Amino acid sequence: MEPAGTSHAATSPVAARMRPNGANEFKRGLMVSTKVMRAVANTDMAVFRQDRDLRYSWVCNPGGSFLANAGDGTIDADILEGQAAARCLAMKRQVLETERPVRFELLIENARSVRWYDIRLDVDRSEEGVVDGILGTSVEITEQKRREETLKTLLRELSHRSKNLLAIIQSLASQTARHSLTVPEFLVRFRGRIQSLSYSQDIVTDTDWRGADLAHLIALQVERYAPDGMQQIAADVARVYLSPTASLHVGLALHELAVNAASYGSLSVPGGKISINADFEEVEGGQDLVIHWKESEGPRVRSDRDPRFGTSTLERIVPNAVGGSAKLTHEPDGVHYVLRIPDSQFEIIDAPAAQKA
Repeated sequence: MEPAGTSHAATSPVAARMRPNGANEFKRGLMVSTKVMRAVANTDMAVFRQDRDLRYSWVCNPGGSFLANAGDGTIDADILEGQAAARCLAMKRQVLETERPVRFELLIENARSVRWYDIRLDVDRSEEGVVDGILGTSVEITEQKRREETLKTLLRELSHRSKNLLAIIQSLASQTARHSLTVPEFLVRFRGRIQSLSYSQDIVTDTDWRGADLAHLIALQVERYAPDGMQQIAADVARVYLSPTASLHVGLALHELAVNAASYGSLSVPGGKISINADFEEVEGGQDLVIHWKESEGPRVRSDRDPRFGTSTLERIVPNAVGGSAKLTHEPDGVHYVLRIPDSQFEIIDAPAAQKA
């Protein structure tokens, strides 16, 4: 017979084994929770809990996010404004009603900044399994959003430039075909023009779409047609970057002029010279870049010259594309071409520090 008041639980081998294990599990759970929170503290993630009334119970690792102002008992309307507060409230109510997890992006903007957050929510349950609030995480994704927007902008720009380039090629094909008598003649002229576009495009791409240095563009498009290289070319041009559109079209104009000079003009005879000048001219509301191409010491221009030589390209296509104007004249010494480009199509390169001093 057992003494009165003796507890079976006190002498049960099973209970004796369970109590230490239960304590160990509690200690292990506490240790894991502490380590998890320490790990979270090394991330950009904030963890929070709200009760069924959507009042904040606690926030872990808020950092500099909007949750930094979420004290005990506060609600989203206390720390957020307008649409951001309304969106948070709607999504959290949805979680409580459906008892299903939700993920959404939250935009918080004011006069000084725009910030984005990736929010994940799920219900929190008591030990009895009853929903008594929500648990959530928040990660700022502002930089990711900026990168996405930059990528979208670049893709739109690439699409725009690709369409422009295709339009240029289509126009070149049409103009070349209109002024070519035979298929071989068309192929030679068209291939040359496409190659010119390719060279100019390489410069634009190498500068991350900033454009092309005019001096570099002249050397690239003209030098290979001069038997003595740049010794036959006297280039004195302002230090400017042409816009991508202007780079392609000015490069095309230089190609047309150089091909004609090599075939019939100053570059077709020994001692022939070409002078290329570019300087600024003040106009109402800004300044133009005026480019002069002038040939000298070449064969005299014949009265029966080929009228098909690049007239449409030099006098219509190029100036129209850059929003400027052009004039092509055939003087006794050779071709004289003037192209006027508005300041919306170029950027002045700063003078070196040594020159500024």
